[in-house]
Amino acid sequence: MSGILIDIVAVAVILGFMILIHEFGHFAVAKLLGVRVEQFAIGFGPRLIGFKKGETDYRINLLPLGGYVKMSGENPMDERTGDPREFLSHSRWHRFLIAIAGPFMNIVLAIGLLTIVYMVHYEHATYMDQPTVIGWVEQDSAAAKIGLQRDDVITQVEGIQNPTWQELIAKVMLSPNQPLNLTVRHDGQTSQKTLVPEAIGPSEMGFGGLEPKHVLEITDLEPGMPAEKAGLKIGDVMVALNGKPLLAVGQMIDILRQTKDQPVTLTVSRDGQMKDFTLKPVLNDMSGSDEPRYRVGIGSVPTKVIPLSFPEALSHSFDTNEKTSVLILELVEKLVQRKVSMRAVSGPIGIAQAAGEAAQEKGWTPLMELTAAISLNLGIFNLLPIPILDGGVILFLFVESLMRRDISLAIKERVYQAAFVFLVLFAVMVIYNDIRKTGMLP
Repeated sequence: MSGILIDIVAVAVILGFMILIHEFGHFAVAKLLGVRVEQFAIGFGPRLIGFKKGETDYRINLLPLGGYVKMSGENPMDERTGDPREFLSHSRWHRFLIAIAGPFMNIVLAIGLLTIVYMVHYEHATYMDQPTVIGWVEQDSAAAKIGLQRDDVITQVEGIQNPTWQELIAKVMLSPNQPLNLTVRHDGQTSQKTLVPEAIGPSEMGFGGLEPKHVLEITDLEPGMPAEKAGLKIGDVMVALNGKPLLAVGQMIDILRQTKDQPVTLTVSRDGQMKDFTLKPVLNDMSGSDEPRYRVGIGSVPTKVIPLSFPEALSHSFDTNEKTSVLILELVEKLVQRKVSMRAVSGPIGIAQAAGEAAQEKGWTPLMELTAAISLNLGIFNLLPIPILDGGVILFLFVESLMRRDISLAIKERVYQAAFVFLVLFAVMVIYNDIRKTGMLP
């Protein structure tokens, strides 16, 4: 199956499942509370296929851009008859429960999927929850410009005391061209520094030029690349390159940038013995980079892979989803403030590419993790206070509760129309940026 076809099939299955779960939440609570459901639809536009059971038309529509549950009297433009089974005839509390049920199902699904994954395969970079001890500073990077050095310890970033690498990396990525206040300990002395991460890559996320201090054990070898062909093995520990002590993968990248396609000698420690390997780097596209790099096909990200018990897996899933939710909300805030580029947001094309890559990885856990991430994003996005979205319905209900009366249907109609135009323009912009990131547009 071709790569593009895999992308299309993978994203169709994932998004279709997400939409089904989301709309089922609305559907189930509406039915439970006695609201008449006229349509349960996947997609928009003309009906393609479906069936009718009872009072509900279950259907798949032409445009696969979402889904909806159509309830009697739900739309402010609909004529109201006063039927107790109409949506607007129910109490605000009932309407709130129906509105929040969709996002709630997506968030529960994200927690459940990650729990299952972690019970089978909990993979975590060992340095991510470690203190931020610097192992390498890239030459001419943002970190180098403010004098950060190997063995420095970042003890505070933007009010976070003793941050882990996970917290620091998240702050850096979400702060392209924005100042980050750091407290740094160097040789026992503490100083204040301001790091301004560079915006790099197709998504223009922040990059500081820092690497954590860790043993350079080879954890991945790309098939067909020079390192694999030369006989290097996973588990080898990289010690030197061209006779110079090797301290970080970033240092290797710097050296290869200078030597280009000239052969290099990599010294590794294997079973207590030093071995030299001659590698001829190749110019190769690198995911997340604007331009090709000279590479040998080595990855060095020390990880721990263990199965967790159900309580541990559930706890880690809650923790992961909580941290991811905070990052999503921080990204939304910075998008509104125009501190982060719109290119940081992935649309259907970006999601399809990610889904295709996950589908082609070994095992089912990468696809499950991606599905959980998309489900969480969908749940949180729908809770944003934008009319038409579930969060907009909840916002209207909150305002009406404070006013102790319903907002005029004419006002709601105008707000919904404006929100619809906004969402269409937003979708067009996201898709345009997706296409730009593929290199098909300038």
